[in-house]
Amino acid sequence: MSKNLDINVHHLTRVEGHGNIVVNMRKGKLERAELEIVEAMRYFEAMLKGRSFHEAAIITSRICGICSLGHQMTSLKATEDALGLEVSKQTILLRKLLVNGATLQSNVLHVYFLVAPDLLGAPSVFPLVPTHKEVILRALRMKRLANDIGDVISGRAVHPITPVPGGFTKIPTISELKEIRRRLVEEGLPDVKETVETIKAIADGIPNFVRETEYISLKDKNEYALYDGDIYSSDTGATAVTNYRDMTNEFVVPHSTSKHAKHNRESYMVGALARWNNNHDQMTDLSLVAAEQLGLTPKNYNPYMNNVAQVVECAHCIEDSINIIDELLADGLKDEKPNQKPTKYGIGFGATEVPRGILYHEYEYDRRGNIINANCIIPTGQNLANIDEDMKKLIPEIISKPKDDIVKHLEMLVRAYDPCISCSVHFLNVEFIEDDED
Repeated sequence: MSKNLDINVHHLTRVEGHGNIVVNMRKGKLERAELEIVEAMRYFEAMLKGRSFHEAAIITSRICGICSLGHQMTSLKATEDALGLEVSKQTILLRKLLVNGATLQSNVLHVYFLVAPDLLGAPSVFPLVPTHKEVILRALRMKRLANDIGDVISGRAVHPITPVPGGFTKIPTISELKEIRRRLVEEGLPDVKETVETIKAIADGIPNFVRETEYISLKDKNEYALYDGDIYSSDTGATAVTNYRDMTNEFVVPHSTSKHAKHNRESYMVGALARWNNNHDQMTDLSLVAAEQLGLTPKNYNPYMNNVAQVVECAHCIEDSINIIDELLADGLKDEKPNQKPTKYGIGFGATEVPRGILYHEYEYDRRGNIINANCIIPTGQNLANIDEDMKKLIPEIISKPKDDIVKHLEMLVRAYDPCISCSVHFLNVEFIEDDED
């Protein structure tokens, strides 16, 4: 392989949105290794200014069609914190069930439809339909189950309508919860066990690459933290969500329209692998068995294994959802009215683990209940610096490989993070320019 190398992967496929991989090496020295983000600014924080607390979660759920539920949950918590709106145990349990469903849906979508083609040597999932029909049907069945949790609990699978500040406008019936539980037991558990076997069979295609970094996630002393908790860094420990700006330290780089973030090192990682590294001992029994079968050990530093951690989380979400429904049924469903009478007006903070990592919302409200200022920090933005640092270490390790292998490793690395730039699909155009020198 030449010591001079230029790679431009223009509009990387099988990610949500527009991103380019740019690599430049001269005389054996790596000059650039960057994931360019070329999406236009969307200005959601500006849209929120002057809006009522009744509208904030509906607006921010439109930030993403994949993580709409996560944005809505985080928005609701920030609003409730700012306005002093207390919520019931039943509301929290229903929200946790929604977060499990959203995590299951997104992880299944990513692992089966965006990552598996790489491991099977296919350009997309479509060539796999005739050769792996039952696997594709299983993936669709799991995704449908996850979507139906959203339908039953929040009114619809995308951009929920029943969760509001202080509670829900409508709750599911006992029979609806029992039916979801039945499907989780009869469909979800067998399907996730088969998923583990499928990924185990093709796991040899996962690159063996290691780069230790800082891992940041939520952490709760009582449970595997997805819905709530403190911010936890593998380097520095726990801190309150109110200190999220000290943890993110956003900054601008020339090659990205999205801000980057850093904390204790030059970069950090959020997402399923970060959650695993920080909280694996609080996962359900089924998920820990899945992790053992898939070779996911504590303190794993291979970013490609983020996809394996997503599969393990699928097992956790299914088993935990069964437990949550059992608790809801044991307590008895109550037709509660949302608590929407503010006891204060000020600044509020919310943090939730969405599939791609920890998400932050901060709002400031005036005494009319309208937003004065808003700030949202998205998981993908927090991961971008870490992706760049991974590429800088990876490229010298694979520089002797054929061109196609280098491109595949780089694409798989970016996809491993499950970046959510925006929802779009593009064709891939890779151009190599080499200038060999004797």
